[in-house]
Amino acid sequence: GRHEGQSWTAATKESLCFMWQKVKVQLMLSMSFLVAVFWYCRRLYSFLAQLLKRWSNYLQRKLIRNLSVLTEVDLLGYSAREWKGETKQAKLMREAYEELFWNYHIKYLRQVRRDNYSVLRAVLFQTFSQGIHFPSWMKERDILKLPEKLLYSQGCNWIQQYSFGPERYTGPNVFGKLRRCMETLKTSWAEIITTKDPEERGNMCNTLFSDESKEHKLYEAIKFIMLYEVVEAYEQIKNREEAIPNLFSRLFARDSSSDPLSFMMNHLNSIGDSICLDQVELFLLGYLLEVKIRIYRLHRFNTEEFQVNYPDEYRRDWNEISLLTEDDRYYHIPLLRT
Repeated sequence: GRHEGQSWTAATKESLCFMWQKVKVQLMLSMSFLVAVFWYCRRLYSFLAQLLKRWSNYLQRKLIRNLSVLTEVDLLGYSAREWKGETKQAKLMREAYEELFWNYHIKYLRQVRRDNYSVLRAVLFQTFSQGIHFPSWMKERDILKLPEKLLYSQGCNWIQQYSFGPERYTGPNVFGKLRRCMETLKTSWAEIITTKDPEERGNMCNTLFSDESKEHKLYEAIKFIMLYEVVEAYEQIKNREEAIPNLFSRLFARDSSSDPLSFMMNHLNSIGDSICLDQVELFLLGYLLEVKIRIYRLHRFNTEEFQVNYPDEYRRDWNEISLLTEDDRYYHIPLLRT
C-alpha cells in the first residue's frame, strides 16, 4: 500500500509538471503576444500622434499663409519688432506708434497682406467685419447689370480692355468675368450683414479673406464700380447736369485720367498688379462705399498730414473705418480700445 501511495504521488507530480509545462508554454506565448501587441500599439500611437502633429502644423501654416488679414497683435510690440535701431526713420516710426497708443487709444493692429490689393483688402475687411450695409445707391440698382449697362446703354465698348489685376485678362468674355465678380461681392456682402453676432461675423470674414480667388473677385468688383462711377460723373460733366463732387474734378484734372478710358487703362488695370490705389482713388473708394476712411500716415508724423480723411466731403451718417500706413503703399488695420 505504501508503494502504491508513492507511485500515485509520483504520477500526480508528473502529471502536474506536464500540465504546468503546457500552461507555462501557453502563458509565455500569451505574454509574448501581449508584449508584441502592446509594443505595436505603442508604436502605432506614436506614429499617429506624429502624423497628427505634422498635419496640424501643415494646416496651421497653410491657414496662416492664406489668411490675408492676420489676427490682432499688440501695437507697441509690433512697433518694437519692426522698427529696431536708432536711425531717424526708426525713431520717427516708434514715436508715431506711441502717439497712436497713448493719444488715439489704438492698442492693437491687424496686419494686412502686403500686395497691390492691400488698401482694398483693408477697407473691405473692415466694411464687412463691422457689418456696414450696402451704400444707398447700391440698394437702388442691381450691380450685376452694371457691365452690360456701360456697354449697351452708354456705348463703352472699350471696357473689353478691362484687366483683372495680376491676371491681365481682357477680351470678349470680360462681361461674364465681371458679372461673376459682382455676384461674389453682392452675395458675400449680403450674407455677412445678415449676421448680427460680431464673433460669427468675424469668423466669416476670416474665412472669406483666406480664399484668394474669392477675395480677388471682391476687389475687381469694387474696381469696376469705381470705373462705373467715373463714367457716370464724366457723362454728367459733358451734359452739364447737376454738380459733381470735387473728387471727380481732381481725378479728371490728371493727365493720366482725363476721361474714363484713360482712367481705366492708366490706373485701374494696374491696381492689384503693379500699383495700389493712390490718394485720388481713395477719395473715390470712400465716396462709392459711403464710408469715411480715416488713415493714420505714420511717415507724416508731426505734420498736418498725419491723419487724413477720404473723402474730405462726407456725410455725418456715414460709417467710419480706420487704416494706418507707414508708406502710403501698404496698409494695416488699427484697433481702437477705450
